[in-house]
Amino acid sequence: MIEIYTMPGHLIRRLQQISVSVFAERMRALGSDLTSPQFAALAVLARCPGIDQATLAGLIAHDRPTIGGVVERLEAKGLLARRQNETDRRAKILTLTDQGTALLDRLLPDVRRIQADILPGLSDEERAAFIRLAAKVAEAGNASSRAPLIVPETRQDAT
Repeated sequence: MIEIYTMPGHLIRRLQQISVSVFAERMRALGSDLTSPQFAALAVLARCPGIDQATLAGLIAHDRPTIGGVVERLEAKGLLARRQNETDRRAKILTLTDQGTALLDRLLPDVRRIQADILPGLSDEERAAFIRLAAKVAEAGNASSRAPLIVPETRQDAT
């Protein structure tokens, strides 16, 4: 066997490829072109309306340039609205539109079902163990990420 096949970095990259492919395929089947980061942004904005782009980036662990593009595409689709922050003119406040809320409500049950398909071959018990261990590794390595997960102390309910 080639050694890289058992290296965590290689396996994580392959799992990311599988996750992106499964998510995109299922979204197309549901008549949506929403990407996983776009879905994550909608899901967080539903729980934390009125946050700015920087906070959104931290809450979904994406870098600021990436989140800028995500927000632009969601706004162009009519799924979120941006408005000027009255206390910080440089920041934009983000909220879901009625269309964004409706799409999220429609897709959320399907996205929940998709999760099992992202980890094929695992039993329910193995899937729970994988998620627990992956979350443990992600938390332990968070500071090493170029886009760490940042959950503000006052927004613990956002997780």
